[in-house]
Amino acid sequence: MRILTVHNHYQQLGGEDTIFATESDLLESYGHQVRRYTIHNDQVKEMGSLALTKATLWNSKIYQDLRTLIRQEKPQVAHFHNTFPLISPAAYHAAQAEGVPVVQTLHNFRLLCSNGLFFRDGQICEDCLGKRVAWSGVIHGCYRDSRIASGAVTAMVNFHSLLGTWTNAVDVFIAYSHFALDKFIQGGLPKEKIEFKTNFLYPAPELGKGSGAYAMFAGRLSPEKGTGTLLEAWKQLGGKIPLKIVGDGPLGFQVAQMAQQMPGVEWLGRKPLSEVYEMMGEASFLVIASEWYETFGRVGIEALAKGTPLIVSDIGALAELVEPNYNGLRFRPGNSADLAAKVEWVLNHPEELSKMRHSARASFEAKYTAPDNYQRLMEIYELARSRQQVTSHK
Repeated sequence: MRILTVHNHYQQLGGEDTIFATESDLLESYGHQVRRYTIHNDQVKEMGSLALTKATLWNSKIYQDLRTLIRQEKPQVAHFHNTFPLISPAAYHAAQAEGVPVVQTLHNFRLLCSNGLFFRDGQICEDCLGKRVAWSGVIHGCYRDSRIASGAVTAMVNFHSLLGTWTNAVDVFIAYSHFALDKFIQGGLPKEKIEFKTNFLYPAPELGKGSGAYAMFAGRLSPEKGTGTLLEAWKQLGGKIPLKIVGDGPLGFQVAQMAQQMPGVEWLGRKPLSEVYEMMGEASFLVIASEWYETFGRVGIEALAKGTPLIVSDIGALAELVEPNYNGLRFRPGNSADLAAKVEWVLNHPEELSKMRHSARASFEAKYTAPDNYQRLMEIYELARSRQQVTSHK
């Protein structure tokens, strides 16, 4: 099968970049011809607000470029990961005009919320969910703390809602969790067009030993990731187990300062994936303290693949990732005392923690391997092709 994969590389969406590359590599490993079409946001800095808004609504150049590319490459499926802001939803229409079925993976909640997170002022916010026009996001400047930028996002979503893009130009949407799938339906996406498929790893890392006697956090250091809750919990724990923090972000400076003041807390900044895997495999457990509705990040299944149990906030897709007392524990989102209590429980129950290590790898092998994911992806592609053929014959 010839597949066109499309992605708008965006500064804050490193996870999407990884998934885009990994999925393309997986497809090629099974003998498919993959044509990657990637746009980087370098030119955004040189564009005025009017030009950027216009491109976000409908990028005519991208539309023509993709039609030309499709005629040359003749793909049988066009799989989109991110079109915001420069590729624009015009790209779906380009594929549709050339008779190519369209699949869109929903990595965040951008179609329902200006900042894509359902998170504002340090807490969950659903003010715009299901609204015909998401005025609240514009008023609060939810995207980049700018009313103008938020207005551009809202205009894009509403313009394409009126144009019928979400209902007519996309054959299949992919949601990584049942939680996210339900939110998209609440938000107005057509239920019959959303399919569930888990995230996956390719290639999968080897099992770790868990002999490091430390806890670990790996990810973006930002409010929605629960960075403050994590640090407060370790303050309450009083050095009972060391914590290694890997990653960077808006709160990087604050984390660096706190790490200097808190014994046992070590901030390591960004690290190559091979080093992250090594540390992850030796960790006693990994903490995911997110306070937004995670759609389904990779770090959780990376830890499971290494046999490392998880302690996660009981929110969004994370609740689907962890079965309490089997492959990890859950704590109340934003509740540092509850997180500290769960860590204390693990430290006081070493035998149960050891059993969780075996269960962690077993849960990865049962749900998140590349072969199973590939099979599901092929089912989705065939579904998209059948729908496109029905549409083209009407």
